Amino acid sequence: MQDVAVILPAFNEELTISATIEDFHRALPEASLWVVNNRSTDATYDRASATLKALGCRGGVLNEMRKGKGNAIRRAFTQVEADIYVVADADLTYPAVDVHVLLAPVVAGEADMVVGDRHVGGHYAAENKRAFHGFGNRLVRYLVNRLFRAQLSDILSGYRVFSRRFVKTYPILVDGFEVETDMTLHALDKRFPIMEIPVGYRDRPEGSASKLNTFRDGVRVLKTLLNILRHYRPLVFFGGLALIFLLLGLLLGLPVLEEWARTRYINRVPLAILATGVEIIAVVLAAVGLILDSIVHQDKRAFERELLHEVFSQRDRVSR
Repeated sequence: MQDVAVILPAFNEELTISATIEDFHRALPEASLWVVNNRSTDATYDRASATLKALGCRGGVLNEMRKGKGNAIRRAFTQVEADIYVVADADLTYPAVDVHVLLAPVVAGEADMVVGDRHVGGHYAAENKRAFHGFGNRLVRYLVNRLFRAQLSDILSGYRVFSRRFVKTYPILVDGFEVETDMTLHALDKRFPIMEIPVGYRDRPEGSASKLNTFRDGVRVLKTLLNILRHYRPLVFFGGLALIFLLLGLLLGLPVLEEWARTRYINRVPLAILATGVEIIAVVLAAVGLILDSIVHQDKRAFERELLHEVFSQRDRVSR
């Protein structure tokens, strides 16, 4: 029997934390339940502690003082030992009863990350009251699928199941709600098997406020899109910038070239210098893109070697 840990990041969730814990305890009575209290200023910590004690289940409450969902999940992944990890929001939006279908592919070794897909059944569209968030979700999904030739439906789902192999080889370098996108990118880039399974989704109970902010998180979405290109496809990112500067330099240099062809003399010296400088920038950007693309490739090779070493080490430990 594999050990399952349920991770519930929580920031000011006093109205829903107890019900969420009870929901997952009913679904997975043998699992350990871990609430990560992320700088809550309400009664989240007290209610989580009291509920866990009353249920008598394994687990506890971890305190993470650095604000952000990414920091909360990082704390849990570094401190909690398990064979399989379930991550869900503590706002009662994801039904715990669906966890068994999410667990099955990881238990069978068919996937390292299983995502609860809110879109296939139309649950998210029916419950989501924030149109801009839906647009941002579609934009991120489109870019990720195009760059990685994937066909994922729900990039930003907060309901996921992970293998230990994924958790212990995933460096969390983001702080906030970008962590879901970052998890997906890591799995795609490092070729971890991913599965999406439809799950239910319900809006927050009345009186429970969302921590998302349309404009702030819209800026984060745009930043995420740029970082996807810069970190995972540097040749596309810097090559695209190089092409823009190349065309701009040609546009600036056309009058200079036309004047030279007509008079064999250049009067527009400042414009010639500017066009030359812009073309030099284009060459530098292209070189940066090529260098970083080689570094990304070498990083993938090193990761594959480390992963193989971890797999064989784990098999040796089991055989003993």
